[in-house]
Amino acid sequence: MESCKPERVLRFCPRCGSEGFGSRAGKSFSCRECGFELYINAAAAVVALIEDDQGRLLLVRRAREPMKGTLDLPGGFVDPGETIEEALRREIREELNLDIESFSYFCSFPNTYPYGGIVYHTIDLTFACTVKDLSRIRTGDDAGEHLFVSPENIRLEDIGLHSIREIASRYIVSKTKKEVQS
Repeated sequence: MESCKPERVLRFCPRCGSEGFGSRAGKSFSCRECGFELYINAAAAVVALIEDDQGRLLLVRRAREPMKGTLDLPGGFVDPGETIEEALRREIREELNLDIESFSYFCSFPNTYPYGGIVYHTIDLTFACTVKDLSRIRTGDDAGEHLFVSPENIRLEDIGLHSIREIASRYIVSKTKKEVQS
């Protein structure tokens, strides 16, 4: 993973082409020749927690790298010029053919996402969602298949991305707390 860090890949200045381009504390790059600065900010991503009427969580199996074949929560990256809400609705429609009826913020978690020889930093914004009609579910885009799993049967080790494991863990704890309070 070390060889995929941005400072290992971004060696030449995009403005002047010089090799005087270097990382400054992992947050930005600066060119010693022309002064150009490039900031490395976290990419925003959305994650959906969707339950069926039996309280089981909707998980998908990743159809693409990274972590192809592992379990994931539905969601994806926010496109430039798109709001978080638009991205959440678009991603769920693309991956599952579902329309979100309502949603509320659950949590966020930072992540690293290795892709195409570079490691991207992300911030995963997670929302508890209700959908209009689960019978319309059909996987597509990044989701190879879908399954509903009871919180007590979620195997965190089957979830490929670190942030999604953490989010699923928080979800399980929140469900356990609700059961104890009932």
